[in-house]
Amino acid sequence: MKAIIVCTSVSHGNTQRVADVMGRALAAPVVAPEEVDVADLSAYDLVGFGSGIFSGRCHPRLRRFVSALPEGGRGKAFVFTTSGLPEPGFRPFTGPLVRRLERKGFAVSDTFSCRGFDTWLPFKLVGGISKARPNADDLAAAHAFAEGLGVRAAQNGDFRSDM
Repeated sequence: MKAIIVCTSVSHGNTQRVADVMGRALAAPVVAPEEVDVADLSAYDLVGFGSGIFSGRCHPRLRRFVSALPEGGRGKAFVFTTSGLPEPGFRPFTGPLVRRLERKGFAVSDTFSCRGFDTWLPFKLVGGISKARPNADDLAAAHAFAEGLGVRAAQNGDFRSDM
């Protein structure tokens, strides 16, 4: 299986740490949206999209990247996020990006979210929230999540044997 992770991590490196762990589990490169040509994504069996959460949404750079993708059969994808606050069940942070990816033709197989150190106002006034996150348990969960994606893809034959 050939995988790639497209990640936007701008504040404290929270999302980058999660992406790096997932990348190791999937033997996948981790790239910023600006570092990959949208046409090149068709060469991958699985594409991960990750971002920190800003005002309840994924970072604008990742949203713009996904909006620029052409529509059509795109293969499998997953979405992951980090946020200072827990993801609300009634309005998941990942929902809008998942829907946007599905409109572009991706089959989104799963999502992952964990807490991350956050100093967005007003949290900056108290030194931030979710300090020391993502922690070892969060990173282990991210690794297990990514391994599970790889195992499921292999079991379903969702990979190119010619690569």
